[in-house]
Amino acid sequence: MPRNYGKTDGMVVLKPGKEKPALQRHPWIFSGAISQVQGDPADGSTVTVVDHNRQFLAQGYLNRLSQITVRLLSWNPDEAITPQWWHGRLRHAVEGREALRRRDMRSQRGETNAYRLVHSEADGLPGLIVDQYADFLVVQFLTLGVDVHKNELVTSLAELLQPLGIYERSDDEVRHKEGLPLTTGPLLGLPPDRVEILESGLKFEVDLVAGQKTGFYLDQRENRWRVAQYCQHGKVLNAFSYSGAFAVYCAHGGAASVLNIDTSADALAMGQRNLAKNALGSVPAEHLNQDVFHALRLLRDRGEVFDLIILDPPKFAYSQSQVESAARGYKDINLLAMKLLRPGGILATFSCSGAIDSQLFQRILFGASVDAGREVQILERLSQAADHPVLLTFPESEYLKGCICRIN
Repeated sequence: MPRNYGKTDGMVVLKPGKEKPALQRHPWIFSGAISQVQGDPADGSTVTVVDHNRQFLAQGYLNRLSQITVRLLSWNPDEAITPQWWHGRLRHAVEGREALRRRDMRSQRGETNAYRLVHSEADGLPGLIVDQYADFLVVQFLTLGVDVHKNELVTSLAELLQPLGIYERSDDEVRHKEGLPLTTGPLLGLPPDRVEILESGLKFEVDLVAGQKTGFYLDQRENRWRVAQYCQHGKVLNAFSYSGAFAVYCAHGGAASVLNIDTSADALAMGQRNLAKNALGSVPAEHLNQDVFHALRLLRDRGEVFDLIILDPPKFAYSQSQVESAARGYKDINLLAMKLLRPGGILATFSCSGAIDSQLFQRILFGASVDAGREVQILERLSQAADHPVLLTFPESEYLKGCICRIN
């Protein structure tokens, strides 16, 4: 029996030949890899994972209701998963973001006070998301294993960061796969529905309560700045615009005009306010409340032409079974965008679907370019911002991919 079995609530024994991912420090153990669970541990509790010869592999938390039955936390047999352990992991993640803050201050782009502080598995805290918006935190407890530690995690966050408030947005459908209900609401203090943040010196309104994701797309911070370098004196179309952050960067960067397209009237109104917050009201701006697929076709049929088009759609593929239909959707919007760009125009296109890898995304763009009859050059490849780190042993943590392309 493993020497640390007494430190956990049970033991998970893997089938022969199923230990390799754990040995390579991938943090997921799927139900099909498990031979048996010994000790009758409760779901949400910590277990020891061993191979079929009962050799120690790792420790993690258990949930028999989830296809990902164990999420691994430690590969050290002498490490106890205590409240102090959770606090230490949180502190390590927060200290890493402090280094990013210092880097951003040295860049002289302007102040930023909104960051992802904890990026789930990539920070060694599977199922936990913590985003900072100025003096407030928004948290997501996406798995049972972190949900059972909610109170101590909130206490640790309050101690480490001393925020004015903490708001829970555990409203992602993934919780249903964990046997958990969706839940939202204040956990500390009474955070306002909306707060104002700074990103690269620009002001943005963030809806903590009802906004997409946790209120703002922090993962696009670096990409917004990169894309804006291509917009000067140009006519910009920002599709799937949400609260118009790309448009604000472009208007600030010298765009001649901006057009935001989104299906949410509330998001478009927020986009208008964000332009006004940054004294960019003199830049001609339109806000089109329509389905993007339909709107792009209307613009094409009217003979509209743009200098820069930004495509930042929501996730099209939530699983491998949806990859084929998602690929068709990505091809459709990119094909339409290529037809709407002047020769030499710029397409900044993204996919946040983890099931669509970079190679497949490039093949999709290739297919769109052939059907559009346009020659396309990739100028830059883009990924998620540095506060959304990619863990080498967990390639699934790299989900956002993008290209800045010249369309000839």
